[in-house]
Amino acid sequence: MGALGCVSVKMTPTDSSEVFTVASSELSLHETRRDHESQILKQKNCSNLHWLWWTFGVDVPLFLLVVILVGLFEFGVIPHYKSGFYCNDPALSFPFKGDTVKMEVIMSTVILLPFVLVFITELVLFDATYSFRAKLDFTSKITFKLYRNYICGMFFNLGIVEVMKGITGNPRPTFFAICEPDTAKTCNGSDYVSTFECTSTRFSSWYQSDSYHSFPSGHTSLSLYCGFFMAWYLQRRAFDWRHRTVFVVPLLQLLCLTYVAVCSLTRITDHRHHWWDVLTGAVVGAVTLLYTVLALCNNFKTKSKHTQDTCMTDSQHTVRTLVFDGPQQMAVS
Repeated sequence: MGALGCVSVKMTPTDSSEVFTVASSELSLHETRRDHESQILKQKNCSNLHWLWWTFGVDVPLFLLVVILVGLFEFGVIPHYKSGFYCNDPALSFPFKGDTVKMEVIMSTVILLPFVLVFITELVLFDATYSFRAKLDFTSKITFKLYRNYICGMFFNLGIVEVMKGITGNPRPTFFAICEPDTAKTCNGSDYVSTFECTSTRFSSWYQSDSYHSFPSGHTSLSLYCGFFMAWYLQRRAFDWRHRTVFVVPLLQLLCLTYVAVCSLTRITDHRHHWWDVLTGAVVGAVTLLYTVLALCNNFKTKSKHTQDTCMTDSQHTVRTLVFDGPQQMAVS
């Protein structure tokens, strides 16, 4: 029966030197990495400061300025052109019966619906292997970028419409009922009247001013821009014949287009616009839609796998590698 012995390992001066060299290299690498991370953090903080300055020092004031100008124009504070009319024109003699789609409805849907749709869609389509916090973070960023582009295009749309209304000053089909122009009470036959003042006591000053802002239709331009934006987005991001259901997305798109049709055609049936007002509004909406989708949103290109991977933790990377790529073989030196 042999005795158990202890084997001692003697480290030579050469081995000690190699260990010290490796430790020094690792320490130097750690310090270099820390310096690099510190520089990145400083650059990021500097970039954030510049972003805050440009956002709140330039963008926000310009945005408020545009909003104020539109409001002043809508309420008649800024002078605008008033086109004349023909006496007893039947095209301007329709009674005012209200709006099927009110201004509050069109503005709230145009502002809120795209945001809700994009956020829910991106959240549902995001890879389920990620944590909910990562999904929420990435979805919020994507939604913010798309919605920012959408709002930018919407202001282009609204600005073009407001400028065209101010330049043309065309009377609405309900012009006589809402405005009750003073010169219409004394003119004869079908004479053309170039100057007038509204004398109605049944409608507010905003309604009276709005009675000669028929061209083009703002309801049509905004609803077409909003509805087709959502339908186009769903087609590019959510529709696929290989999905478990192929009818959900087309149904949502049909609802979007129905929204456009109702908002646009009721402007004619309510006698709030002439047909050419609606047609021109549709053209404005289509042009701003193409600009927003193709130029600003890059045709809703899908996010890359690398971008998604930046939201994953180390454990999620490991799980994804084992599931999809299989076990990795270690390199043998």
